[in-house]
Amino acid sequence: MAPQGRTTTTIGEAAAVVAICFGMFILGSLRAAATGFPAAEGTFSNASLLWLASTELALGGAALGFLSWRRFSVQTLVPRPTTYGSAWGVGLFLGAWFISWVVVAPFLPGQPQQPINRMVLGSAPALPVVALMAVVNGTFEEVFLLGFLLRGLRSYGLSVALGVSLLVRVLYHLYQGPIGALSVFAVGLTFGLYYVCSLQLWPPVLAHVLFDIAPFLLGEP
Repeated sequence: MAPQGRTTTTIGEAAAVVAICFGMFILGSLRAAATGFPAAEGTFSNASLLWLASTELALGGAALGFLSWRRFSVQTLVPRPTTYGSAWGVGLFLGAWFISWVVVAPFLPGQPQQPINRMVLGSAPALPVVALMAVVNGTFEEVFLLGFLLRGLRSYGLSVALGVSLLVRVLYHLYQGPIGALSVFAVGLTFGLYYVCSLQLWPPVLAHVLFDIAPFLLGEP
């Protein structure tokens, strides 16, 4: 059995957690890409967002149970909100949004409407449902992509740890289309580099929550 209280992980454990948390979503994204992104307008409803939140809670619980059994230090994966960290989270949201815009802007002219735009247009879920989904989804993704994968694989080198977490993040979001995936890459890289420098999980979690809420408030991704 692995030593207790670890914050590093093995390739096998990392693969198992990725399969538990993101396997179903990655397969769905790959299927969407292979079939030409058949996203429908108004995809996001109260029911679909509640399904996402409940599914992520169940998968996250299963992954944490697996890691606890493997004697990984799961308590270190808990984001700890602070006023200072929240200020950094808002700044990280704004900075990542700007970086993402700079990265994707050259590719926007002449591009057809992206799948993620069609999914948001016509969607009118209740704000409390959006907020619940955003908190669950933002926490779920950053806990396992940054707190577990990026930090856990650091013994294999920064390029491997950052590369694996980015790869999983992009594969998970391929359903958003090419421009959406590029935006996710830029945001994920920004989050990852911030986390490498600070080892603070709450700011990326809060920034992700804001990214999830903003499209429904603004009416566009």
